[in-house]
Amino acid sequence: MVDFQCSDISLWKEALSSYPLRIQSLNKPNLVSLDEFYRVQLPSLLHQRKPNPYLTTPELSKLMQWKLSRGKWRPRLLDFVSSLDEELVKSVSQKAFDSLPDISKAISELTILKGVGPATASAVLAAYAPDVAPFMSDEAMEAALGSSKDYTLKQYLLFVDKLKTKAKELSSNDDLFTPSDVERALWSCAVQVKSRPGVDQKIHTSRDTKRKRKR
Repeated sequence: MVDFQCSDISLWKEALSSYPLRIQSLNKPNLVSLDEFYRVQLPSLLHQRKPNPYLTTPELSKLMQWKLSRGKWRPRLLDFVSSLDEELVKSVSQKAFDSLPDISKAISELTILKGVGPATASAVLAAYAPDVAPFMSDEAMEAALGSSKDYTLKQYLLFVDKLKTKAKELSSNDDLFTPSDVERALWSCAVQVKSRPGVDQKIHTSRDTKRKRKR
C-alpha cells in the first residue's frame, strides 16, 4: 500500500503493477476490454493521426464507457457524447491536442462538448499525453488533494501539479514514472482498500480526509 507522501519506489511500482488485477477484481461488464482500449489501442490510434491528431465520436463514447465503468455510472453523460457531431468532436479534439502542454487551454477546448466536463476532458488528454495530463479520478483526487468533490478546472490544475511533482520524485534513470502512472497506482490502492473491509485506509493526505470517508 502507498500513502501519497510515500517515496518508496518499490511500493509505487507494486501498486502500479497491480492495476490490471484491480480492474479485473471489479467484475464489471466489458471493463477489462474497455481498459485495454483506453490504455493501449486509443493512444496508438491518436498518435498515428499525424500531423493533426484527433478523436472520433465513437472513440469518445467508448472512452466515456471506460470512465463510467471504472468509476460512477452516469448514463446521461454517455448519451450526450454518443450523439455529438463527428466533425465537431474531431475539430475540438484537434485544437485541444494542439494546445498542449497548455493544459488549461486544452481542457477549455474539450469542455465545449456537451457531456464533457474537466474529468472526461482529462481522460481524453491522458490518452494522448499521459506524461502531461493525468486522468482526474476520484480516488487519485482523494489521495492527492483530500477531496474529490470539486470537478473544476482550477482543482484539476492543482491535481496535475501534485501528480507531476510526485512523478518527478519517483522517476530515476532506471524507472520513469508519469503523472498517469501515479494516478493508476493511487486508484489501484484505493480499490484494494475498498475490497478489504476493516483495513485502515492509507491513501490520504490528512486525518480530515479519513473522517470524511467515514461519513
